Amino acid sequence: MNGDGVLEEAYERLHRTGPEFEGWLSNHGPMAAESMVRHGHAGEVHRWLDGYVRRLEEAPGGSSPIDPGDWRPALGDARRLGDWLAYFGRVVREEPWRAVLETWWPRLLPGIAAGATHGVIRTGHAVHALLSREDEPRLAEFGQALGYWAARWQPVAGTAAPSGATGPGRALAAVPRVPDQREGINHRLDQLARLDGWTASLAALRPAADAGQAHALLSELADAATLRYLTHGHGSPVMLVHSATAPTAVLRTLPALPAELWDASLAAAWAAGAAVSAAYLPEGPAPRETLPAAPGSPEEAFDLAVRHGDEHVIKLADTCLDVHWRTGDPDALAAVARAAGLIAPLS
Repeated sequence: MNGDGVLEEAYERLHRTGPEFEGWLSNHGPMAAESMVRHGHAGEVHRWLDGYVRRLEEAPGGSSPIDPGDWRPALGDARRLGDWLAYFGRVVREEPWRAVLETWWPRLLPGIAAGATHGVIRTGHAVHALLSREDEPRLAEFGQALGYWAARWQPVAGTAAPSGATGPGRALAAVPRVPDQREGINHRLDQLARLDGWTASLAALRPAADAGQAHALLSELADAATLRYLTHGHGSPVMLVHSATAPTAVLRTLPALPAELWDASLAAAWAAGAAVSAAYLPEGPAPRETLPAAPGSPEEAFDLAVRHGDEHVIKLADTCLDVHWRTGDPDALAAVARAAGLIAPLS
């Protein structure tokens, strides 16, 4: 099936639903649909959505409009989710989307933990779609993504700008684990400010001397987190997906941003990926002999994810294909099989 129009149809279906369901779970439909269309699975999108949308809830209504001159008090107020969605729905129709992104990216970036990093991930998928084509449904999705991020805006505690000499792979491996891993992500992230070695581990990352280095380091970070999922994903098969997909979302947004914002983007993506890792990594890697072999090709890996059906497996596969393209490492494809084995299929 030709992919023309399928993503737009998917967005129109999904925009009748809200960004969250069952209290706080993130609506992954737009992200999974964008990935599937881009990787040649447009013909399966609506069938997949038929099952997925049954879990979703109606879009929330607003209570009072966001004041463009006094928006800060509403930032991070989840009760204003409907107001933020309405605000950005209007702004993206009235202003060029790149100008909206340039204005709001530095405002939202410090709150990159929003919705367990789903605010930035959904934004990254929306920007990726707009970079290939601009139309009303894609602009509307961009507005939905920004609205969700603004309403759930949440900083990572105890952050420090990169100032060390360590590359992303070694820096990620040195991030300490939070001691109490019995509850959800907010309980875990709240421990970071008191975690011995946390701030120092963030500062240990090598800083970027220019925009080109920021892009290279961010690519290395996404690569390292993705490859680490293969050996450490059992710590939390779903949540550790985001340690890879959040940096990837930021990386994909860079081409739409002024170069002067790339360094801050690297720092925020590093903080987000490291925070998810600290919150969910297991005490040690899985034995190598227990890990799955890599699918035979990137296409086979993504086919596996679509057949599996879980939205997190599809999103991770999308990132894994990027990593495999950059590195040629078969472990990037094996990580897809690992996720498919750890996460229950979509029922």
